[in-house]
Formats: sequence, structure tokens, C-alpha cells
Amino acid sequence: MSIKTILAAAALLSFGTSAQASAVTESLRPQPRPDAQLASAEVRLSTSNLGFQRWIRLFRARANAAGIHNSTLDRAFDGVQYNTDVIQRDRNQSEFTKTLWEYLDSAASDTRVSNGKAALRDHNRVLRQIEAKYGVDKEVVAAIWGLESAYGTFRGKNDIVESLATLAYDGRRGKFFEQQLIAALKILQSGDVDARHMTGSWAGAMGHTQFIPTSYLAYAVDFTGDGKRDIWSENPADALASTAAYLARHGWVKGQPWGVEVKLPAKFNYALANRKIQKSPSEWARLGVTDMSGLAVPNHGQASLLLPAGSDGAAFLIFKNFSVIETYNAADAYVIGVGHLSDRLKGGSKIQANWPRGDRALTFVERKEMQHLLTERGFNTKGVDGRIGPLTIDAVRDFQRAQGLTPDGYPSLRLLKRLRQGQKYSR
Repeated sequence: MSIKTILAAAALLSFGTSAQASAVTESLRPQPRPDAQLASAEVRLSTSNLGFQRWIRLFRARANAAGIHNSTLDRAFDGVQYNTDVIQRDRNQSEFTKTLWEYLDSAASDTRVSNGKAALRDHNRVLRQIEAKYGVDKEVVAAIWGLESAYGTFRGKNDIVESLATLAYDGRRGKFFEQQLIAALKILQSGDVDARHMTGSWAGAMGHTQFIPTSYLAYAVDFTGDGKRDIWSENPADALASTAAYLARHGWVKGQPWGVEVKLPAKFNYALANRKIQKSPSEWARLGVTDMSGLAVPNHGQASLLLPAGSDGAAFLIFKNFSVIETYNAADAYVIGVGHLSDRLKGGSKIQANWPRGDRALTFVERKEMQHLLTERGFNTKGVDGRIGPLTIDAVRDFQRAQGLTPDGYPSLRLLKRLRQGQKYSR
């Protein structure tokens, strides 16, 4: 399971961007000489290392209580130091800056599709075996592989124990990272990998499909039969099978698509675009919702209507498998990226509808401003947190209805400008 589920889903769900800092060419604050700066950095690092080593000594008792042997701890922490690069990366994470369509341009680019088809050919036998055992489409497994590590080419080289220990010691989300560190130590104790070969991202995601340690313990499998669940190997079999096992355990429905692009009729009731509203494809067809050729979508089960860019972008009927991919990473953009890339790997076409490419994503500050202005106007979002969830979408819809606009619930920049200025605009 991707670390982004925990660390970045909220930002990705809203397709936000942090406000850009003003360009600064020089500081008015007196700057220390380079040698003084270096000495200061060395003192800070030395102090951090001393505190970090004290934390490790205290942590050992908690690890022992969780069943970790001292011999495992000795091997795991041999040579481990406080990693300032990991802390810098954690503290300097910028909000996701791409709109959905920009994300999809990369997620399902011609290059990624071409490389994915090559990966499917190169690993055809094992992917077919995985599909037969777990009932998960090989193209979906390959799509996750493609988005998580570019088909194994960017798996991360950070020492997982060092990264997780540094993040746990630092204290920001310390409880979560200590939980992951304990899980990583259990993996080492099981003998699946040794400490210095347990590598991955700075945030603790590992292997070809970027499992976090707790997900590894719950879902990783030994598909090759060598006695180890080796998701780090150049051979991706265990990692790909583990991903399929994860999806299968979360309820993957064999033969069901994640979603289907659809057309909406004129004067459509956009209030029906709600994840809680589910209908059969035939029921949607009676409301005028058809596939892109004008036919009813095949009966793959109950479906909801998703408008990820409002009424100006593509529309999808989404099925249970959408929610299954969502457990791997909770962001709609990621799920659509995996789903669309898997369709392309099967030979499917690009998304046919146009996107509102003149739009840009709202910043975190702008999303909070929108929530504040909506609430101030009597359309209560029940909180101002910068996250565009169901309550904010409902408030946007109510405001749009009151203004005689298409009530698609989409929090666009144009809507924010209208809230600011009280001026009419057309969608």
C-alpha cells in the first residue's frame, strides 16, 4: 500500500497547490560567513544525533515489548544516524500542484503506456499466473507498478530503518512512524530481507509497488516459493503478486471495470453525481447516461456517477473496483490514473471528453477562503480546513443553485472569484 494514502491523499484529493512564495533576491538579515554556517550546521547535526541515539536506547524497550529481539535491533540500528535529508523532505513537502488532467497527462502518457506494454510482454508469464491466482487483471497490477515506481526503475534507495527511526524521533506524526518502524523490524526478524537491503522512499514505502511496512506484514506474499516475500528484488514477481493479493483481499471483482467514461444528456440533474447514489447501468441509461458511443453501459453492477472536473470535464460511471483501488491510495486522481492507464494497456482509447484546461487548481489558502466565503454567505461547509469533502461540495452545489449555475459541486477558480466579487459568470 502506498505511503501516499497516509501522507498525501488529502492534498491530492483536492488537486491543490501551495501559494508560491514571492521571489527574493537578497535578504536584509545579516548572513553568517560560510564557515560559520557550516560549523553551526555541524553543531545542530551533532546535537540531533545525540538526541536520536538517546531515543533509540529508549525505543529498544518498546520494541522488545512488541516482540523484537535485541539481536534484530542490533543489526537494524548498526550504523544508523539521524537523517537530516529525510526531515527536510518531510517538512518541505509542497502541496500537489497538478490539476487532474495534468496528472493524467503524465500517469497515462504515451511513454508510460509504451513502457507498460513492454513490461507486460517481458513479464507475461508471471503476470498471467498472478491474474489466474488472485483474479485481478494483470493490466491493473501493471498500472500500479507503473505509477508507483515506473515499472521498477525508481524504487527508492533510502535505508528504511534509518528513515522511519528519524521520522519517529522527530515527533511530527511520530506515533505513525514508530508503528511503521516496529513493522519494519518484524519484517527483518522474519528473515525476508536484511537491514541494509531494506530500502525504499524517504517516507518508508518499499519495493516495486511501494508497500508501507504494516501493509507488507498484512498482504505481502511469497509468489516465487523461495521462502521470502521479496518485494525489493530485481525480480518483481513477489511485489506484483503482493499487490494483486492486496486488491483481492479488499474485494476486487473479477471482470468488472474500475469505471467507464460516459456522456450526459442536456439538462442533466447534476445532484445525481454523488458517490452515495448508486444505480444499475440500465437505470443510468434511462436517465440518458450512456457510454461514449451512445449505448447503455454493460451491467457490471451498481455504479455511481463521478465528475472529477465538474460539468466541464469527463464523466465516469464508477463501480466497486474504483473503491478497491482507492484503498491503495485514497486520491481520486490516483484511482483514475491507475484505471485509465490499465485501460490503455489493454488497448483502450484515451479519455475522449475535453478538460477545462484553462482552469488551475486552487491553493490550500484559496480552498479555505472558499469555505469561509461559502459559510459567510449562508452555505455552511461545517469547517474551514482546506479539504474539499462532501460537506463543501454540498455547499458549493447549494450556492450554484442559488446563483442559477450548473450545480455540479465543482470548486473552480471561477466560482471562488464569483464568491469574492459577487459578479455573475457563465460556466
